[in-house]
Amino acid sequence: MTFGFDVTATTGSARTGVFQTPHGTVETPAFMPVGTLATVKALDPDELRTMHAEMILANAYHLHLRPGDEAIRTLGGLHRFMGWHGPILTDSGGFQVFSLASLNAVTEDGVTFRSHIDGSERHFTPESVMAIEVNLGADVIMQFDHVIPGQSDHAAALDASERSMRWLDRCASEFARLSADTPQQQALFPIVQGGVHATLRRDAAARIVGSGDWRGIAIGGLSVGEGKPAMYEMLEVCDAALPRDRPRYLMGVGYPEDLIEGVARGVDLFDCVAPTRMGRNGTALTSTGRLNMKNAAHRLDDRPIEAECGCATCHRFSRAYLRHLIHADEMLGPRLLSLHNVHFLIALMRRARTAIADGTFDAWSHDWLARYHSTPEHS
Repeated sequence: MTFGFDVTATTGSARTGVFQTPHGTVETPAFMPVGTLATVKALDPDELRTMHAEMILANAYHLHLRPGDEAIRTLGGLHRFMGWHGPILTDSGGFQVFSLASLNAVTEDGVTFRSHIDGSERHFTPESVMAIEVNLGADVIMQFDHVIPGQSDHAAALDASERSMRWLDRCASEFARLSADTPQQQALFPIVQGGVHATLRRDAAARIVGSGDWRGIAIGGLSVGEGKPAMYEMLEVCDAALPRDRPRYLMGVGYPEDLIEGVARGVDLFDCVAPTRMGRNGTALTSTGRLNMKNAAHRLDDRPIEAECGCATCHRFSRAYLRHLIHADEMLGPRLLSLHNVHFLIALMRRARTAIADGTFDAWSHDWLARYHSTPEHS
């Protein structure tokens, strides 16, 4: 199987679809769990399959540093290395240019940075990043881009967006050279940048669409410090500017309300480290907001996190037990909360697909968001 995308139902800009990859299909809209270091933290691949995860992420920057992309290639590629045989997407390291800004220097050629592991100096270019991602062997690979803070002014956003466009040309040329003997095994996604400036987003989208027959297009540089209204506005701009016959991937966005708002604005794929990070910090996602499992209110609470949740955590364990595990610093506690949180987002997107298919998405999403926002975060 090679790459393809079929839209199967629509409600306004929201749509369901099927994204075909060499390692299987993904029903969209979908949340993709993040396995930065070739593992979704604390979760076994079999648990991900049980909760119907279809596509996961790994990070080229981190895997290049440890254990090394060439080592992973020698060991049979990322799918075999991590025991996950479904679709995989690798991020290029562009976000680390933003998140580890104190360790790097950006030039037109690329980014020179100090490893956060051992302090060694490394240099990433569009060409070297393509080599890393080809070595890893994920189904979908991302261009190397320049990410900047969400509040950046027009001049800074223009500079980063233009650099990302130039780097895309270099990525595409190098990827074509590296993959000449193995066509259709990987798909390169470009990334629309432009900050919170509508004119820059429209221009980047138009130029990307005109520059190649991409298998999908990503929207980057959001959820990096800008307000949510600005993020939603930029999604509306991109929805109008991007082709509807290709999957759209919103990078690094994964809070429940943002998933639903994104689906309403034509997004098909999402990812975020938030569900496992919150699990490690003792927080559970629910349909009425976040639940702080450290709180004394749960000490004698025999209920599951969410009565209607189908995850293994909610089927087997009480809030009281989970609170005990967190307070006792038992590793099972963060593991069970991470499992629940990832399952919660995957199931949320499954319900969104059902609502789009039966024509009730507008009412369903309105009611869901009203319920979610009606209860203040549990104290």
